[in-house]
Amino acid sequence: MTSPDAHGDLYVHTAGPDDAPVLLLLHGSAASSRSWDAMVPLLTAHHVIRFDLPGHGRSAAPADHDYTLPRQAGRFGDALDRLGVRRAVVVGHSSGGYAATALAEQRPDLVAALALINTGPSMAAFIAPPDQAALDPDRWPPADDQLRRMASTGFRPGYEVPRDLIDELRGMSLQAVAAAMRASTGYLNERALPDRLAAVGKPLLVIFGDQDRRWRPSSAADYRAVPGAEIAMLPGAGHTPILEEPSRTAALLLAFAERLARDDRHPLTRGGGPTMRA
Repeated sequence: MTSPDAHGDLYVHTAGPDDAPVLLLLHGSAASSRSWDAMVPLLTAHHVIRFDLPGHGRSAAPADHDYTLPRQAGRFGDALDRLGVRRAVVVGHSSGGYAATALAEQRPDLVAALALINTGPSMAAFIAPPDQAALDPDRWPPADDQLRRMASTGFRPGYEVPRDLIDELRGMSLQAVAAAMRASTGYLNERALPDRLAAVGKPLLVIFGDQDRRWRPSSAADYRAVPGAEIAMLPGAGHTPILEEPSRTAALLLAFAERLARDDRHPLTRGGGPTMRA
């Protein structure tokens, strides 16, 4: 199902049984909820919810032009309330992991646990992209080959960048992409993610492709600062295992959710009452 929220600016995609435990999937900057398409069919024993982040995919840019992570988290929390969701495992890919963490900071009542996929722990782990010229506002959108080079670092070497990803990136405004990236950088510079997550105190799964070309794969070890964190390295996967290795990534997420379901301290049921659509 796809629908706008009550304010008409946030698109919501749902799949799976309404009464199943909830997985909320948050994509990264310069992408959309479609980046989860290969994963969703593998996860629909759960109730899977996807949002298009503000200014991305089919969500409008925020009227106040505020892309900061606390503001994004507020929008997501409001949308989950309207959907009738009481608890969810929140999964973030890349900078979607910052939105997931901000939601846990702001609404710990909604977040049962977190799973972060190739989410950089601090700016010290960042690998600068080779083609900064692609973000020149006077040349946006750039030619396809330039967009492809820009996007290629999001995958393992030799992986063919999907054509629909190029088309989708071409259709986004540079202002939205750049503002979302600045918001993520500001969030990390304010406080490193492992420090934030240690304070949040939620169960944590970290998945990292060992061929990531945007964040140093070895930086996954930084999350060991979070008590009880589980860290899984995917051999042969790049920055986007949700597309490169959906089956292996889904298996890790499902095993994590099953362990949580067996733990009475972290109930994953939605709670009573009907499900409301945003």
